[in-house]
Formats: sequence, C-alpha cells, structure tokens
Amino acid sequence: MRKKAIAKACAILIASVICAAFALFLIHAPVFETGKNYELYYGASSSASATGTRNPVRDKLLSGCVAGESVRYDGDRAAELMKRYRAKVLFSEEAEGVVNYYCYSPLLGDGIGLCGYAVNLHVAVGSEQTAIGTPIIFGGF
Repeated sequence: MRKKAIAKACAILIASVICAAFALFLIHAPVFETGKNYELYYGASSSASATGTRNPVRDKLLSGCVAGESVRYDGDRAAELMKRYRAKVLFSEEAEGVVNYYCYSPLLGDGIGLCGYAVNLHVAVGSEQTAIGTPIIFGGF
C-alpha cells in the first residue's frame, strides 16, 4: 500500500511540474511569429531599452520584465496581421512613406493611452516591409 501512495504522490508532483512549465511558457511565449529583427522592450516609453532577440521565449523568461515587443516582415502584410489579431483600426497616420495603423486587439492585453484611445497593437507599413508591435513600435522603422 505504501508503494502505491508514493507512486501516486510522484505522479501528482510530475503532473504539477508539467502544468507549471506549460503555464510559464504561455506567459512568456512571443506575441508574434518570428520574422526579422524581433525586439523586446524593457520599459513603457519610446526611451525604453530595446533588445533584439533570436529567442524571445528564453529572453522573456530570463528577464521577466518585458513591457512590449515587435517584429518586422518583408512586404506588405498589414491586412493579414490585422485580421489575425482581430484588430480594429482606431486611427492611422502617414509620414515619410510609412503608414501607421494604431489598433485595438481583443487578443492582446491592456494598451497605452494614445490620442484618446487605448492602443495595444501598432502596424507600420513601408514600401518594403511591415512592422508590428505591442503596445506600439518603439524606435525607427
């Protein structure tokens, strides 16, 4: 009987560790599919530290204080990305050949206040690439 109790306790412990690891992965999973120049932001403003990464899961897990992230893709992928994130365009602007869409996605967390809106998804489209970020893209395009 004692062996059964020990085996049951071990099975519960292993299942608990697996569940905790899965939850930890979900919390630290990258928001976007890998593209080129994946960046993690460590602060809530454009002056925050931004670090490029090839392994966002590892870097988010190790840092624990990521405030946002962005990635760039070749070509115009704005429509596809906005559809994937069920984004509602709140407002847009164009500057120097880049169209910026400031959006709200129900799939993402809280955003930032920008021009009277709660923005949590930013899509920027230029002649050769698309960038997407949450809550917004920091730095240059």
